[in-house]
Amino acid sequence: MKKFNPVIKVKKIATEQSIRIVEKTIAKTAEAGSFLINIADVFLFITRVIKETFSRNFEFKEFLRQCSQIGYKTLPLISVTGIIMGLVLTIQARPALLSFGAVSMLPGMVAVSLIREMGPVITALICAGKIGSGMGAELGSMKVSEQIDAMEVSSTNPIKFLIVTRVLAATLMIPLLVLYADALGILGCWAGANIKGDVTLVLFFSQAFSHIDFIDFLPALVKTFFFGAVIGFVGCYKGYTAGRGTESVGKAANSAVVLSSLLVIIVDLIAVQITDML
Repeated sequence: MKKFNPVIKVKKIATEQSIRIVEKTIAKTAEAGSFLINIADVFLFITRVIKETFSRNFEFKEFLRQCSQIGYKTLPLISVTGIIMGLVLTIQARPALLSFGAVSMLPGMVAVSLIREMGPVITALICAGKIGSGMGAELGSMKVSEQIDAMEVSSTNPIKFLIVTRVLAATLMIPLLVLYADALGILGCWAGANIKGDVTLVLFFSQAFSHIDFIDFLPALVKTFFFGAVIGFVGCYKGYTAGRGTESVGKAANSAVVLSSLLVIIVDLIAVQITDML
């Protein structure tokens, strides 16, 4: 019968703990390395897209088709969103302004809120959900079915044909959709103001635009171009780098929506800080 040796037991425990520490260190190092590799892949992807954007033989027909896909087919959703934004802001703000006897400031307050913040951000988030997921799912399915590989074999540049056109279309159309949503939001505010009041359209627009300066409009418009570029880049990158399995299409669409929505909020935060310094 072997005798119990506490020294050997302690050494064995210490060895097992050392092995666990080494395994955890290796796992964390692998995660950090994978994270850095993903960041490098993103920068290489962006660099290649920018390079192909300014190269010859631009795919103008595909660009127009993507503009129609992104802009025209998103109008019903943006229309409903814009009107509801104006109605909700009006219905929520009117009682508070009424208690101070400042109902006449309601059109200007809602117009400034829509143009500076609510319109661009909410419209961009809606577009991130619809456009970003559509790009991720479409390109992901093309990746799974090896259509992108077939384009490369047939001497067709998939970056120029698939990615550049979608990114530029999103960058151009989302600011137009934001302007459209702002206009409908102001009309929705007028409709909400007439629910419990009586304001003519001419008087309402006079009160609304008397509180809007050029500094309110320009930064809000500029940041929408960045919103569109972020949504286009993220949706295309997630779809273009999707895996081979069929479930990777759903993952690409889902991650495109989540990441583009998060980046839209981060870009908006940066834009607000820059605007505040001006």
